[in-house]
Amino acid sequence: MAEGPGDRRAERWAAVSFTLATVAAVALAVVFWRGGQPQAEGLLLAVVTGGLGVGIVLWARLATPQDHVTEERHLLGSTGEGMEALASDFEAGGAAFGRRRLLVGLLASAGAAFGAALVFPIRSLGPRPGRGFKRTAYAGGGKRLVTADGVPVRVESLPVDGVVTVWPEGHTRDGDAPTLLIRTRPTQRFRPRPGRESWTIDGVVAYSKLCTHVGCPVGLYQAQAGLLLCPCHQSTFDVLDGARPVFGPAARALPQLPLGRNEQGELIALGDFSSPVGPEFWDRDR
Repeated sequence: MAEGPGDRRAERWAAVSFTLATVAAVALAVVFWRGGQPQAEGLLLAVVTGGLGVGIVLWARLATPQDHVTEERHLLGSTGEGMEALASDFEAGGAAFGRRRLLVGLLASAGAAFGAALVFPIRSLGPRPGRGFKRTAYAGGGKRLVTADGVPVRVESLPVDGVVTVWPEGHTRDGDAPTLLIRTRPTQRFRPRPGRESWTIDGVVAYSKLCTHVGCPVGLYQAQAGLLLCPCHQSTFDVLDGARPVFGPAARALPQLPLGRNEQGELIALGDFSSPVGPEFWDRDR
């Protein structure tokens, strides 16, 4: 059956839809590549999916008969008029086949451009964290402990009952590296964990400042009792007993940092913390 003007018009609109989807997909990839913009991404994504959907629906309607035709059965055989009609339909069908090949190409290009655009948000997820959450700048040891101003710390600069926040040298902006240096009283009995007997220097002990409950900064020190208090949810840690939690919601001790002293008498870290800092919510067993 020969094509009518409506069929050709539907094919043109399908081609326009696929072309628009291709252009929008390329623009979406450019937006992703340049850093992203939520409103533009949403609009372009709507154009891509809408163009593909409209084009496919129009094309499907062309391939599916929309009317019911009843033809009377007649004797087999071809008349001269029938042969002429067949030749005319064959020529028209060849033109339609060419146009539909164009639609296939436009649909493929739109799909390829859309797939390429989707690669960019996947890439923006960044590398897997790996051990990044479980290591700090102290890893490897040998780094001096410095204040926020970059001043190295000596034991004699820290008074008894004194508390100071320090970082590994060169990493004072690292969110996982703030460390509490506490100088305990000589009369207080320090009970180190097995294997950590040499981690303190002249009564100075170092613990992570990040609470193991939700990561709040621990900083209130009750010197007489040797207790550290987190002001967020009142988790309390025993400084003299490996920073073991003795009150509040925290269920894990504060990670301890092994301390040493260089030739200039400055405090250094001999290695990383005894365990990952903070709440460890990303891989805790439940």
